Amino acid sequence: MKKVIALTMTAGLLSLTACVSKKKYVELENQYNDTRSTLVKTQLEKEEIEAKYAKIEERVANYNAKIKSLSDANVELENTSLKNYGNVVLSNKDKAQMKAALTKVDANELAQARTLEDSMNLIISYNLKKNLDDTFVSEGENDDISVDIDETVVMITISDKLLFNSGSYRINPKANNLLQRLADVINSEPAMEVLIEGHTDAQTVKPGAYIKDNWELSVERSTAVIRKLQDDFGVDPAKLIAAGRSSYHPLTENETKEGRSKNRRTRIVILPNLDKFLALLSAN
Repeated sequence: MKKVIALTMTAGLLSLTACVSKKKYVELENQYNDTRSTLVKTQLEKEEIEAKYAKIEERVANYNAKIKSLSDANVELENTSLKNYGNVVLSNKDKAQMKAALTKVDANELAQARTLEDSMNLIISYNLKKNLDDTFVSEGENDDISVDIDETVVMITISDKLLFNSGSYRINPKANNLLQRLADVINSEPAMEVLIEGHTDAQTVKPGAYIKDNWELSVERSTAVIRKLQDDFGVDPAKLIAAGRSSYHPLTENETKEGRSKNRRTRIVILPNLDKFLALLSAN
């Protein structure tokens, strides 16, 4: 009886052992299949990434080739301190004209030019200064006119007593000679724009006057100068800009008669127009 029980238990244990091993095998087989599937998927993803990377490398190589091509095309400009300005591309004729113009510019100033814009500014500045003769650039000999040149921007300040009667925006006929000289300077250089600013003192406009306030007076005076330049001296109105600053940009205090006299002024700001300059080059 004992032998029968022992044999039965042994057979049961052997059966149990065989069952567990099969389950383990199936589990390991499933893991193997999963791992293999993951490996295949990873391999495919790797190939896709490599393909994308190859396309990126190709694009980078194309961009570098284009950049090198543009750099080679601009070597001549770089050697003469003339570089690309925005989207502008100069023809050989334009380059030759600019080189000829730059030979007249001060060598020290030319040495500081690093861009095409710098070079164009130098040419315009040279032409402009050439036409500001000693009778107009008083440099302190006449306190009623002052000329300041900051790089290529020219600022001419004219006392209102040379242009207008007190409280009026009608131009005094005695100012015709002065405005004629100003028009000659403006007309001498097509590649420029001119801002005419009217400035007043801080005194309130008298009640009943035909001018409402200092804002209106400053604008009317600026516009009067522009109309005179256009109608009587042939200045292209497309080059002119009118601005009124009222009394809010004084040169000095407004408490004294002398201070108010200095603050009543018209300022002419002459600005280079680079786009027009390039158009002029291409038209010649």
